[in-house]
Amino acid sequence: MTRAPINKIIPLSFVDGPGNRTSIFLQGCNLACAYCHNPETQAVCNHCGICVSGCPAGALSIVGNRVTWDSTACIQCDQCINVCPTSASPRVRNMTPEAVFQEVQKNIPFIRGITVSGGECTLYPNFIKELFAIANEHGLTCLIDSNGTTDFSRFPELMALSQGVMLDVKAWDEQTYQKLTKGPTNSVVKKNLQFLSDCNKLEECRIVCVPGEVDVEDVISGISQIIGEKVRKVKLKLIKFRRFGVKGRLQNTPSPDDAYMQELLQLAMDLGFEQAVIV
Repeated sequence: MTRAPINKIIPLSFVDGPGNRTSIFLQGCNLACAYCHNPETQAVCNHCGICVSGCPAGALSIVGNRVTWDSTACIQCDQCINVCPTSASPRVRNMTPEAVFQEVQKNIPFIRGITVSGGECTLYPNFIKELFAIANEHGLTCLIDSNGTTDFSRFPELMALSQGVMLDVKAWDEQTYQKLTKGPTNSVVKKNLQFLSDCNKLEECRIVCVPGEVDVEDVISGISQIIGEKVRKVKLKLIKFRRFGVKGRLQNTPSPDDAYMQELLQLAMDLGFEQAVIV
């Protein structure tokens, strides 16, 4: 039976794709971005138990050498994720696609579809495929929010069930990308830009804007060169970096000013992006 670690399910969201959607966040990521605002989703709990004794609500315990989470006792104080040395969370449920959809189904009168995110949700392609198949049967649209490191061309059945991908393009220069994400290469991300554009599955491109850390101008130009004339139809979100939730070397980095963001927006518009916005 297919299962995946679910960090949280947001019943109603207006920021994870078009319309009102239920957003499912999976645990685990293959990158460690310096600007990540939810670093507790990066690793899967190794059951070291460091978080257990400090839980003020007694929602965590050790059962059979594994950390167990009682969601009914949890007060969401975040003490467990603040002390975790591996950027993980014990507040995770291993769920089947059917179990996840039972929660989604409660929201159907109010939502247009579902979005899977993370962490990096594409680490669990079979889980997503099964979940999307169920959602499609109920008339829901399905979107993937991804860092682009999974080659989508290898999963034609998943792509057929998905209405599109919201692609995070972290950086364009190889060395900038590696420094920012600790990932090996962004060549697959660039390949995905071409593939998703060609099959009309590129729902949105996202760039987190951090001056001195992200070569945003090159990212905007690079995307426009790869997707060509489709630049007019693809949504582009220029995300102003905010340090909320960030840990590590960028945790005290200020947000870029409005003038800088407006310059980036103007560049995008000059290159043909008709649906570029600052968020």
